Amino acid sequence: MQQFLYDDKLFFHIIRGFISAIFFSAFIYLEHYGYTFKFLNTFLGLLAIASMLYLPKKSILSAGFFIGIFWFYWIGYSFEYNEVGYLTPFITFSFGVIYFLFFGTLALSNKPYIRAIILFGLSFFEPFDWNWMQIELLFVNSYLGIYKYQLILILTSLTVPFYIKNKFKYSPLLLLILANPNMSIYSKPQITSDLKIKLVATDIKQEKKWLRESLNPTIELSYIEIRKAINEDYDVIVFPESFFPIYMNKNPELIDELKKISHDITIVTGSLYYEEDKNYNVTYLFQEGNVSFAKKLVLVPFGEYVPLPKFARDFINDTFFAGQADFETADTPSDFNIKGQKFRNAICYEATCSEIYEGDVNFVIATSNNAWFAPSIEPTLQKLLMQYYARKNGVTIYHSANYKGSGVIK
Repeated sequence: MQQFLYDDKLFFHIIRGFISAIFFSAFIYLEHYGYTFKFLNTFLGLLAIASMLYLPKKSILSAGFFIGIFWFYWIGYSFEYNEVGYLTPFITFSFGVIYFLFFGTLALSNKPYIRAIILFGLSFFEPFDWNWMQIELLFVNSYLGIYKYQLILILTSLTVPFYIKNKFKYSPLLLLILANPNMSIYSKPQITSDLKIKLVATDIKQEKKWLRESLNPTIELSYIEIRKAINEDYDVIVFPESFFPIYMNKNPELIDELKKISHDITIVTGSLYYEEDKNYNVTYLFQEGNVSFAKKLVLVPFGEYVPLPKFARDFINDTFFAGQADFETADTPSDFNIKGQKFRNAICYEATCSEIYEGDVNFVIATSNNAWFAPSIEPTLQKLLMQYYARKNGVTIYHSANYKGSGVIK
């Protein structure tokens, strides 16, 4: 038995990789269950990075597979609502394979400094346009920073000791002091809007959300929330993504009613827009009797579009999604002017994408429908990613979500 455990055996490498993946993923689950401690996150994050630098090659492959599962097991849940729920375990397994290959590039060498270079390079790489694997995210709630130069300092501090053979072997760890967020050369102050903003949090089950009989209760719920917000002297009320599960521009009576109410309070809500045989996921703004809308800029890979060549995209849509066409997008980020203040629009996934934070952005209104992935860690991972982008860009995010995640994120 001892020979089996400590020899170059597959079981040994699987276990070591599994433990490393736990280090790499623990911060998400600790946050999810309300046990976020900066010291613990710092310690586990450093263990995770160190394991990527020093694990045997076969263990690295195992670690990559389990990281993919721990982070993204929930992605296949949404397929159930397209009547292809049988694909869920295959989607989960495929993400294990994707990150088996992603982190498997570290197994090209046993040399820590080469692995450090590769790992830094991976921090820029987004397989299939999926950007939720942010290596710096490990330190978003820790005593270490999330900028690229701070990642370089972390990698250097953990790599150089391997090459020092004297009593100063661990002195490079002092570089971690320079990676402290309070010493960041790029940190930007985050300000809060002086508007009183009501963020509506709903919990409408995905299997019920799009049923015809759910529409009237949803509209009634919107009126209840709006009346309550007006009575509580809010300036703005924000509803989640696709709160109204209709093509809003095809429902003039509802638009007229919301325009009337908007003389008393500004209303921001998610819905759909249909134009020239094209579908758009949009945010509507009702303000002072007028209505405008902002189209989504960044779509979810394999959720709202298929990031493959056209022949493959058409085949997948026809085979698995009943011929549904991909959503269309805006060409540039969209801003709303609400009572003299500018807010960048972000719909769900795009609130975790760098494109939304380009230009002059202080405030973001983000809307999400996380019920696609209930129950799972997805809202927690989304929140951590929003914190990551908010802190990097000095932005305050006002997030309204269906099924967990609503709140002000800084």
